[in-house]
Amino acid sequence: MSKNKPVSLARIVIATSVGNALEWFDIAIYGFFAVYVAKHFFPASSESASLLLTFGSFGASYLVRPLGGVVLGAYADRRGRKKALMLSVALMMIGTLLIAVMPGYQRIGVAAPIAVFVARLIQGFSAGGEFGASTAMLIEHAPHRRGFLASWQFATQGLSGLLAALSGFLLTQWMTPAALSEWGWRIPFFFGLLIGPAGLYLRRFLEDAPTYVEAAHAQSPVREVFGHQKLRLLISIGALTVSTAVNYMLQYVPTFAIRELHLPASNGFAAGIVAALILTVVTPFAGLLSDRIGRRKQMAAAAVILAVSSYPAFAYMGRHASVASLFMVVAWFAVLKSVYFGALPALMAELFPVSTRATGMSVGYNIGVTVFGGFTPAIIVWLISATGDKTSPGYYLMFTAVLSLCALAGAGQRRPRMVAA
Repeated sequence: MSKNKPVSLARIVIATSVGNALEWFDIAIYGFFAVYVAKHFFPASSESASLLLTFGSFGASYLVRPLGGVVLGAYADRRGRKKALMLSVALMMIGTLLIAVMPGYQRIGVAAPIAVFVARLIQGFSAGGEFGASTAMLIEHAPHRRGFLASWQFATQGLSGLLAALSGFLLTQWMTPAALSEWGWRIPFFFGLLIGPAGLYLRRFLEDAPTYVEAAHAQSPVREVFGHQKLRLLISIGALTVSTAVNYMLQYVPTFAIRELHLPASNGFAAGIVAALILTVVTPFAGLLSDRIGRRKQMAAAAVILAVSSYPAFAYMGRHASVASLFMVVAWFAVLKSVYFGALPALMAELFPVSTRATGMSVGYNIGVTVFGGFTPAIIVWLISATGDKTSPGYYLMFTAVLSLCALAGAGQRRPRMVAA
């Protein structure tokens, strides 16, 4: 390993990125194509009710993510990062296949939404173990470049969003609205199935880092995390809050553009492309910066700016419903998110020792994503429907930013000893 360290690191980044890209591509396309999924699988008396059912299924599937984090995270800590990564990408492929081929409600009735819900549960369980195992794999192979290496975990989420938004934009350009609504929305799901075998193939050649192999493995990582590392767990959940809320708000952008700003669907997807491109490019630089100036300082600055600017940004977009305002607001949030979450995975990894790292990160990450991420689109739909105010999502983002700042402050005042290995 040491003789070919640069090559090995590149291989590790690519292998973890491909699998992670599949995980988040599937999540992104479900959010981006929610309008079409709603029509096929969750018909209701009103468009808002149909969307609430769709995003409710999207959010409910996140309830199983903590379970996936516990099971697959503990599996990664006890049996190895590689084995857990192979299992997670295989499960994600099964969930994607079910959604891609499932007949609609008109053909098989209530079995259609039930099957989609089951598929989302499988995907949620799989994604629950991906973050902890892949981030641990990355940083344990390069402890001296944790921020930069771990940032690729989130950069690939941006790449997945880019591919999903690009697919939506191209489909809206190449297909008629009727064809896209009838069957074209399934194309991205089939494309996601092509990513899976590549991820499985590349991950076969991964090896666990010497840091993990030589470490003492906890007999019960879950019991250790919940019994003796509760403060670390709470800090990891709180630090994640604003990042995941912004992430899923950006995935709601195409639906927001269509329903609230009354813009063509292609404009919503184009804005998603801009956001995803920023997240993909800026995040690794943010990770590199965090290695130099410190994680908490960088994240706190981004969170403060998010808290201050969230409501004005939505108010501006609501008063000036145009393509330009949509792009400006989306780009602004994407830049701030990149700066914040480029440092986040390394900070979370440093909270836990090697013996419980995958479990601690998986559980913390998935509790945070479940509570403040998966239900974000449904919360936004509900806020706008209940208040009639298009700017109401700004209040939600302000709330999550304050929670993350409290977690970062707590990490500074009662900071657990950060792990060196």
